[in-house]
Amino acid sequence: MTIPVERITNMVIDYAPKVLMAILTLIVGLWIIGKLVRISRKAIAASGVDDTLAKFLGSLISIALKIMLFLSVLGMFGVNTTSFIAIFGALMVGVGMAMNGTLGHAAAGVMLMIFKPFRVGDLVEIGGGNIGTVDEINAFNTTLKTLDNKRIIIANSNVTGNDITNISGQGTVGVELTFGIGYGDDIDKARSIILDVGKSCPHILDDPAQGVVVAELGDSSVNLATRPFCKSEHYWDTMFFMQENVKKEFDKHGIGIPYPTLDVNVLPQSN
Repeated sequence: MTIPVERITNMVIDYAPKVLMAILTLIVGLWIIGKLVRISRKAIAASGVDDTLAKFLGSLISIALKIMLFLSVLGMFGVNTTSFIAIFGALMVGVGMAMNGTLGHAAAGVMLMIFKPFRVGDLVEIGGGNIGTVDEINAFNTTLKTLDNKRIIIANSNVTGNDITNISGQGTVGVELTFGIGYGDDIDKARSIILDVGKSCPHILDDPAQGVVVAELGDSSVNLATRPFCKSEHYWDTMFFMQENVKKEFDKHGIGIPYPTLDVNVLPQSN
């Protein structure tokens, strides 16, 4: 079946202005949306909100405006957009139910960015077992970098649902250390050695001053506790320096670090 040329011409005349107007509306609309999104991101960032959250909210604004723009363009062609809105709404409800866990992670990510229990670069312990430096905070997960260069990726809802210990959140941190000495060793001498090693450590701060106390009279050792303070980024360096050099100085001065022993007495057999 051949469509008459006159009919084709009339269709072109009727729809050409609408098509041109739709294209123009799309171009101008996308340009305006880009401007609005950039302005909104700057406004959100200026309010003190984390940059990651500003980008996340900006992307949501961009998606919403683009959906409205495309619905408006469809309306220019006489398409009943009410049905599209209803279908889109039902689709979003279905997607929301299917992505319930994912949306929970996203919501938790927003809470992390708003309340900021930690920042990128902080040394944290999450859930009583995951210790590392915060490498990245995304919309759905948080990435920790461990001392041995492993990456721990934790879903944001698991982060907010567990205890969070921000080890370096105050800028300085106390390094908890315990050294055991024998019951026959001189406590004052051991205390002096620990303090001298602390003074030689380049990372330990003078304020607050380091102290050494008897923390426990153990089964086989007298346990001396100390808590030198250092900058957060020097936490591990300070711990390793103290442990190695205290042991070396104890060896030089004849102070032993005892370990559990078991005495076995064998009774002679009677005939």
